[in-house]
Amino acid sequence: MAHESKFWDKIADKYFASPIGNPEAYEEKLRLTQEQFRPDMKVMEFGCGTGSTALRHAPHVAQIDAFDISDAMLAIAKRQAAEQNITNVAFQRADIAEMNVADGTYDAVLGNSILHLIEDPAGTARDVYRWLKPGGMFVSSTVCLGDGMNWLKLILPLGRAIGKVPYVQFLKGNALVGFMTDAGFKIETHWQPGDGRTVFLICRKPR
Repeated sequence: MAHESKFWDKIADKYFASPIGNPEAYEEKLRLTQEQFRPDMKVMEFGCGTGSTALRHAPHVAQIDAFDISDAMLAIAKRQAAEQNITNVAFQRADIAEMNVADGTYDAVLGNSILHLIEDPAGTARDVYRWLKPGGMFVSSTVCLGDGMNWLKLILPLGRAIGKVPYVQFLKGNALVGFMTDAGFKIETHWQPGDGRTVFLICRKPR
């Protein structure tokens, strides 16, 4: 985790200042997610980055526990929360692969732009399934570089070796869906906006 946290610490300010690549798709993902929220829900977001998504969702739920590995990212998130006077989001440093969460803790778990940066996304899907209450949902948006961008396999390892890029999985969309169904989830929403390389899923844990 130390290697990855240093990378994200280094680029935190630039990341925060960068415009959203597809703002229309981002707003639609927010809308689709918020349609599923209730005011009493306890939510987790892992890989929360600078906190913008958690803060957009905050008015629609009771509590969000938002986690990231980067202290610099979290510092920006906490500053944003203070500036917006949002008090129901708790930003904390943690690595999803090392978290110890009691079964059935959350009504919803969010993992946006993060599963392709995790070494064991299938294991993460199984963990999230356990952490959710019966009927809970897992919302994810994942870049699937394995669907048509395999040429990057020649470049990204070199960039990672010199600290210019983080660890990246070359996931395929059908494999991502397979991770979810194998974990026990039912897919309720499967949307691929824009060029189709990003897969947005809303997955439900059966009651």
